[in-house]
Amino acid sequence: MSRETLQWLNDNTLIGFTDKRGTAWHYRATLQGAEPNHYPGPIPVEDVKRRLFSWEALSRPVYVEHPVTGGLAQIPDRQAILRSDTGHVMGIFSDGYEPHPYVEWLIDTIARLLDDDLSIGSAGLLRGGAVAWVSVEVPENIVTPEGVEFRPHLFGATSFDGSLATTLKRAVTNVVCDNTMAAGLAEHGQQVKIKHSKHSRLRLEQARDALNIVYQVADDFAEQVRLLCETSVSDRQWAAFLDQHVPMPEERGRSWTLAETKRDALDRLWRHDLRVAPWAGSGWGVLQAVNTHVHHGQAVRGVCRAERNLLRAVTGGIDDLDRDTLHTLEKVLGRPVLTRAA
Repeated sequence: MSRETLQWLNDNTLIGFTDKRGTAWHYRATLQGAEPNHYPGPIPVEDVKRRLFSWEALSRPVYVEHPVTGGLAQIPDRQAILRSDTGHVMGIFSDGYEPHPYVEWLIDTIARLLDDDLSIGSAGLLRGGAVAWVSVEVPENIVTPEGVEFRPHLFGATSFDGSLATTLKRAVTNVVCDNTMAAGLAEHGQQVKIKHSKHSRLRLEQARDALNIVYQVADDFAEQVRLLCETSVSDRQWAAFLDQHVPMPEERGRSWTLAETKRDALDRLWRHDLRVAPWAGSGWGVLQAVNTHVHHGQAVRGVCRAERNLLRAVTGGIDDLDRDTLHTLEKVLGRPVLTRAA
């Protein structure tokens, strides 16, 4: 990752509750400005508005140079969405596109959905401000009897470049590795999506019912952890899982090298990394190894790691990853692991 990208993350993301979860992976003391972006407790709402969302998304007409006259001709039924403070063009859309202002949709709307004792745990901008998120979390970490520490939260994200519908979803942050994980492995994660159209509206009561808000996440996720930690995975079964998850090509070459490198990385996490090794020999260790490798070890191309991880969390890529890992494990074990009686 370039220094410029690290500087952006230290300037344009706010990380709260660091007394509970430590600093973010991208934190660099030398890149902190006069106002640090890490908070020991919750992030004040006014800080999010002032430091991240103080500008507006403006709609402006789009012009092209006329090939004959050399003048400018307006393109009908098209609009550009620009930042009011820098003029940065974030996207070009049809007239039917309706921007969802960050303060209105990521702060005010979430505040109307949630209880007063939930606070902002993180917020940030990516892609020059064209993508934004806000995470609302419980004040205290939750620690399961198996030693897994996590933070349930409601995650809201939207964009001005067309990459995301406005999305509200339940999620879980695994504290030991700062990973986002699927809040519900047995079924598709509960979420609400609102398109950027002129008729877009969020019905708050329906959203509450669909999301079950934050507190139920803790009980659901803790039960998943218990069942996975009770699922024994022998060395032989771990090797069989790797064969299924990262099969080796028949012939040596670049694909062989890539597969071998990935398998070695996963095995190191399983046997030696404190983010995974304490749960080696269990289904939770398998899930944790794959999730951690994708978040922090797998090669990232075309975007920075923070952007890739955020977009996968919002669009469901992390949910799909965790479920695919579980399905592969169940295939190796020959039985389901999350449907046993408590």
